[in-house]
Amino acid sequence: MEFREYLSKIGKKGGKVGGKIAAERMTPEQRTERAKKAAAASARVRSKKARAKRRAKQ
Repeated sequence: MEFREYLSKIGKKGGKVGGKIAAERMTPEQRTERAKKAAAASARVRSKKARAKRRAKQ
């Protein structure tokens, strides 16, 4: 296995549990703030896709 593949495999393994562990260690206020930030980012992506779709129809 190449070095890069190895690092990718290790990163994926840790990434799967990293979010859960981070959430457990946060206060409720920190979790709320993180959720708001994620929701805003998701909304930006949805808006961008919707605008692109409208432009394609024109």
